[in-house]
Amino acid sequence: MACCRLVRLRFCHNTCRALRSRPPALPFLAVTSSPRNYPLSFCHVSSSSAQVDQHQQESHLPRSPDLVALEYADLNLSYDLDLGHVRIRQHVNPLSSSFSVPAQVPDWNQVFADPMLPLMVDIGCGSGRFLMWLAKRNPKVRNYLGLEIRRKLVKRAEIWVKDLGLDNIHFLFANATISFKQLVEAYPGPLQLVSILCPDPHFKKRHHKRRVLQKPLVGAIVDNLVPGGQVFVQSDVVEMALDMRDQFDEVDKLKHIDTLNPDISCDGEGWLLSNPMGIRTEREIHAEYEGAKIYRRLYQKQ
Repeated sequence: MACCRLVRLRFCHNTCRALRSRPPALPFLAVTSSPRNYPLSFCHVSSSSAQVDQHQQESHLPRSPDLVALEYADLNLSYDLDLGHVRIRQHVNPLSSSFSVPAQVPDWNQVFADPMLPLMVDIGCGSGRFLMWLAKRNPKVRNYLGLEIRRKLVKRAEIWVKDLGLDNIHFLFANATISFKQLVEAYPGPLQLVSILCPDPHFKKRHHKRRVLQKPLVGAIVDNLVPGGQVFVQSDVVEMALDMRDQFDEVDKLKHIDTLNPDISCDGEGWLLSNPMGIRTEREIHAEYEGAKIYRRLYQKQ
């Protein structure tokens, strides 16, 4: 019996890990078909009635995908998309030959109503909802370009942009390490803001070369930013956050925002206490739901 109980516990533990690590589920508040709702008590094995009652109470708590749906509810996105049965990979190897071809520079006059507006580039934009939220609130003020290495996410984001009728946002399937420089140098307007938010940390030391932020990309970002332009980075993985901080801290042309504006709230180590963009990213919501700390830095070019 003890052996069977151990097997059940291991099964539930692995199931919980799988549910936490999978891509965000479609939020049930916006889905027209019946969603899969996994109660928080799904992974618990207990014979104690007190524990059962506690688990039942916990099952009524909101899940992190539900919180994502609430955060982005005013976008009113449709999830009943005819994309077929697709599986979106959570991790990819950017050094693979399949990602070695630079993205084609688009006709900026075709993708933006006004290609002379200041540009924000979100590197590793994921589903794109974060960028869409910003674009919807800043029409005729700034253009938004999302670069994502997973093609299926880009395809879905393109459908959403069309449904929203936004003319100041565009998504590209691109390996930013290879394509960022040529894309922003071809853009006719000023590069005003670059964000790298919760990138894949590639934990193993031998895989650090797969991380999106390498010295050539740092150089391309700094060289193309206009004076006063900003770089916003964040991660829920402290090792990844420290790596990004160290790379940007050593750039003489960049100053962290708290040295320029003492009113900006930071902790004792210089991490921003809140997201300065006005909305949290999806990964940020999931991480904070699980009790993780978000490490943020905002730099400005002198």
